[in-house]
Amino acid sequence: MATCGEVLVKLLQAYGVEQVFGIPGVHTVELYRGLARSSIRHVTPRHEQGAGFMADGYARVSGKPGVCFIITGPGMTNITTAMGQAYADSIPMLVISSVQSRSQLGGGRGKLHELPNQAALVGGVAAFSHTLMSAAELPGVLARAFAVFQAGRPRPVHIEIPLDVLVEDADALLASVPVNINRAGAAPSAVAQMAATLASAKRPLILAGGGALDAAAELTELAERLGAPVALTINAKGLLPARHPLLIGSTQSLVATRALVAEADVVLAIGTELAETDYDITFAGGFEIPGALLRIDIDPDQTVRNYPPHLALVADARVAARAVLDALSQHPLAERRDDWGATRAARLRADLQGSWDAATRAQTLFLDTVLQALPEAVFVGDSTQPVYTGNLTFNPEQPRRWFNSSTGYGTLGYALPAAIGAWLGGKDRGHGRPPVVCLIGDGGLQFTLPELASAVEARTPVIVLLWNNQGYEEIKKYMVNRAIEPVGVDIYTPDFIGVAKALGCAAEAIDGVAQLHAALLTACDRQGPTLIEIDQATWMAQVSK
Repeated sequence: MATCGEVLVKLLQAYGVEQVFGIPGVHTVELYRGLARSSIRHVTPRHEQGAGFMADGYARVSGKPGVCFIITGPGMTNITTAMGQAYADSIPMLVISSVQSRSQLGGGRGKLHELPNQAALVGGVAAFSHTLMSAAELPGVLARAFAVFQAGRPRPVHIEIPLDVLVEDADALLASVPVNINRAGAAPSAVAQMAATLASAKRPLILAGGGALDAAAELTELAERLGAPVALTINAKGLLPARHPLLIGSTQSLVATRALVAEADVVLAIGTELAETDYDITFAGGFEIPGALLRIDIDPDQTVRNYPPHLALVADARVAARAVLDALSQHPLAERRDDWGATRAARLRADLQGSWDAATRAQTLFLDTVLQALPEAVFVGDSTQPVYTGNLTFNPEQPRRWFNSSTGYGTLGYALPAAIGAWLGGKDRGHGRPPVVCLIGDGGLQFTLPELASAVEARTPVIVLLWNNQGYEEIKKYMVNRAIEPVGVDIYTPDFIGVAKALGCAAEAIDGVAQLHAALLTACDRQGPTLIEIDQATWMAQVSK
């Protein structure tokens, strides 16, 4: 007899799942009966929140959903923070958990790991949460989950399986096959209207977000055809190469960039929420789009949030961009202003470059040093000073190479487990997988420090760059600026080098650029993780000489 748990694993394989993150428990062992005989790799984090962050990082790099096996009750309460981050950033994540037997659901009998309503608990951080009331429902609910991942706005999905359903006879389901869904095409009438509006623009501008990650080639061609400057959200970095003359970066919260946006007569927003953490990081308000706003998004609800559009198109970003490009060939382009396009973008970049303060320049040098040593690196960030700086100044060459938790949900402790998942999700390019760098502060690292042991165990050679300023410096500054006496921000700083070595990592502290460069090259040759500690005060003193 094949149980429901065993058939689940077979179906996940059929959907192309190669990796699962989870911590086995007495309520989930029946999932592992099938897993042991499958080709799916299992990685054990040290906390269910870490499992969710690993799945998140895996999904962002691979483009595939990250999958977690999670225990009833505390496992689900632990993973909800990671699901919240993934929900905010539209990341595909499949969380499969156990739950009490059907006859005991909501019984309040004090059963092990019991919650009154587990599905309701996670419903706010999932596209949907489904309780599998019989094994026969399994193929259908998995099809629903992968339809969200493949054709909708990707977000976490939760499937909970009662303990008695996990062991139910599911032989009849062994012949089940995956259901694959194509994303929505672009309505010809809307495409024609958008193309006509863009063709008539004298000062067109493009705002692109993470929903356009798979449309890099089409977006670049569209920008070049229109001569339109392009601003990218944090999750969209790399859609245009770093040195593309039309790229204006991710500086939509700054006065100079807002002035450029205000000059545009037509703005195409594609795959972006136009939300606070990308367009107003100082929380001052004031981001405006006076020109005609055209919006393209896979989520119809999102096309009218935050900034109402002149015209909206619900479609896959790549399909829509290609359709608009083809339709533009039917229209003569209006004469562009001489000071627009690449000329205006270059002037903005020069203005921004001249405006950076000493701290921003020093932290940009830190990021540039990493990139010089590891030109193919994927940067996974937490909420920490170099990440805030990089969000403004750093531009990778390709998408899926810069992401962090300082936007959207904004959780701490994300970067380390997400970096582990990111490395596992990377593709071998003939000379190995691209290196993965974790950018994290001393405060954030203490949230998920035990996951260093997970990295050792899984033999993932992530490079943890610890930016140590002995506390929650950004929050301390915020308190001082609001005339609040700082409390709770000057936290105890442990011996990170000693702790990392005790957990099985290589670890060292560095002082300046040359040391960092050498340490990164050495770390690349290791089979396991490396922690490199950078004291903020020391770095600033060294690079300012």
